[in-house]
Amino acid sequence: MKNPTRKPISVFSLFLPEIKELLEKKDAAGIKKLAKTINSMDLADGWKCLEPNVKIIIFKLLGTKKSLELFENLPFEEQTHIINNLDNQEVSQIINEMAPDERADLFKELPQKAFRKLFLLANKEQALNIKELMDFKEGTAGSLMTTELVELKKEMTAKQAILHVQENLRSDYRENIYSLFVTDELHRVIGVIPLQELLKAPPDIIIKEIMNRAELIKVNADSDVNNVSALFKKYDLFDAPVVDENNTLIGIITVDDIVETIEKETTKEIYEIGKMNPEGGEIISYSQATPADLIKRRCGWLILLLVFDFLTGTVLKSFEATLSSVVALAFFIPMLLDTGGNAGAQTSITIIRGLATGDVNIKNVFRVVRLEFKTAFLMGLIVGTVAFGRALLLQRDFILSAVVGITMLLIAMLAIATGVFLPLFSKKIGLDPAVLAGPITTSVVDVVGLIIYFKIAQMFIPGLG
Repeated sequence: MKNPTRKPISVFSLFLPEIKELLEKKDAAGIKKLAKTINSMDLADGWKCLEPNVKIIIFKLLGTKKSLELFENLPFEEQTHIINNLDNQEVSQIINEMAPDERADLFKELPQKAFRKLFLLANKEQALNIKELMDFKEGTAGSLMTTELVELKKEMTAKQAILHVQENLRSDYRENIYSLFVTDELHRVIGVIPLQELLKAPPDIIIKEIMNRAELIKVNADSDVNNVSALFKKYDLFDAPVVDENNTLIGIITVDDIVETIEKETTKEIYEIGKMNPEGGEIISYSQATPADLIKRRCGWLILLLVFDFLTGTVLKSFEATLSSVVALAFFIPMLLDTGGNAGAQTSITIIRGLATGDVNIKNVFRVVRLEFKTAFLMGLIVGTVAFGRALLLQRDFILSAVVGITMLLIAMLAIATGVFLPLFSKKIGLDPAVLAGPITTSVVDVVGLIIYFKIAQMFIPGLG
């Protein structure tokens, strides 16, 4: 029986022994033939298993198309290694043949000196394209799009349109084609035709008779990627045209780009909620990570949260006399604060996710707040009752148990309220809710919760006031 938890075997690892054997024999023809049988994605996945000098040998043996596919799927560090070990002519070929969006991503990562060197190796057309794409702010539709596209005209017949696509697509075009966009004489988008419908259409039918309106699926170049993702989800899109302020078609975004962006954004949010440096959504790979990498990601937030926790100690010290008089109060502090922290985390995560998906917005924010406040009160009653029962069983003291129960009710309401307002406030002032909400929610609950606890104890327990 197969173990469902076992990590799947890397396809590249199956070829690795044969590659090493061919390298020992210095059989370049054999390596070239074998490399061509390996899928580019599998080759990129196993690239880290090769020695640095071997990587360059294999890369040079690959054909133009295969080497480009491999290069575009490698991490930036591996791309840099390849570029640094090729001559200018070879680098120029890579730069000029890359997909526009992949090329722009590479140039964004380059240090200034390397950027200038590679920019000079790009031909005039590609250099202009690099500058245009890099002008778009990261996280916008313009930063994701590719400028490789073919426009159709409404006067064309279906047969003419198909021939036009065949004649104008580059032979090494690697984007998936789902739809074709129809433009007017000013290159403004006026319609869209799914490729499958075009192929099935009668040869003599006019494009304007079978095209669909593109109004609903157009994306402005400055649109936030989260809004673009919501559009793809709502209309079940595979691609969308990107237009400028004049409605001029300047590029397309495919679902492949959106999926990759959503994955990075989700990873970034998870790391931020977990209080780690998100590094732009780059996944921590245990196969490559070092202790220094993990410390870099985690240490900053741990120190910041430790500083916040100093406040808790300050509050405890200020109520030292109360604790000394009724030591039993200390028994319930972890339970109260942990439950409050958990309630705040549940709420803040729900709100943060709602903000990311568009489920929480300016139009329904008051409804969301009302719903969460009702929930806070009911949740407070539930956990307060449970806490009261636990305290009564442990101490057999009704007044002390009432203090614990009432405090739990108020802390739960405080935690949920904080979990609602902090993400909303963060969004309002332009900060990432996932970054700000987590640590401050916990700190507010810890500090204010302790103050509430001891103040209630002083009100209800004789001799503490």
